[in-house]
Amino acid sequence: MSDAAPPTIEFTDVSKWFTGVVAVSELTLSITPGVTALLGPNGAGKSTVLRLMCGLTSPSRGQVRVKGRDPRRDPAVFADIGLVPQQEAVIEVLTAQQFVEMAADLSGVSDRSRAAAAAIELVDLDPTDGRPLRAYSKGMRQRIKVAAALVHEPDVIVLDEPLEGLDPRQRLRMIQLFMRLGEAGRTVIVSSHVLDEVQRFGSRVVVMGQGRLLAEGDFREIRDLMDNRPHRIRVGTDRP
Repeated sequence: MSDAAPPTIEFTDVSKWFTGVVAVSELTLSITPGVTALLGPNGAGKSTVLRLMCGLTSPSRGQVRVKGRDPRRDPAVFADIGLVPQQEAVIEVLTAQQFVEMAADLSGVSDRSRAAAAAIELVDLDPTDGRPLRAYSKGMRQRIKVAAALVHEPDVIVLDEPLEGLDPRQRLRMIQLFMRLGEAGRTVIVSSHVLDEVQRFGSRVVVMGQGRLLAEGDFREIRDLMDNRPHRIRVGTDRP
């Protein structure tokens, strides 16, 4: 996807604070179609940024736009978004097909059975598996969350730590899937705190720390910056 493509998601001077805590501070950022990796340690503000772009919370200050619209005020925006939350978010008594069909129904998909089966196959699982989701491994449930997010074929795909719990083979398959979606013109945002994972998603990286934008751009350039300008951290303890 060309760098000249118009941005799908725009943050303009966005801050978000809760009681006594600043989660995001003065964030200005544009995200274009393709895969963008959001990198930062736990507590960096990544999940809050994803919630803001999905309209699940409002900025305390500033403006968020998805395809030119306010995701908090325009419910139609949510039809263009597929979200994979970091939290365990499956209904364990349902089968995979039932769970993804429910997601399809909530998104207004007409042929929900066909769409659900196709989405489940896309993540290398069997839509005819009659076991309840509580019988699935963590990695399998994670993939079902991805299927549920993709069932309505959204233009914007938001993935919060989507590789957690996957074995190496399935990590590779999911990365390949996300890259194909980006190459097809979707806007795919993948958050991670693992540097080795991020470099496999492509070149576009956004680095956050303590709620602030620290760097953005080509992964190789940012990696070189980290190597050439290391930080020294002093750790102290009162328990020798």
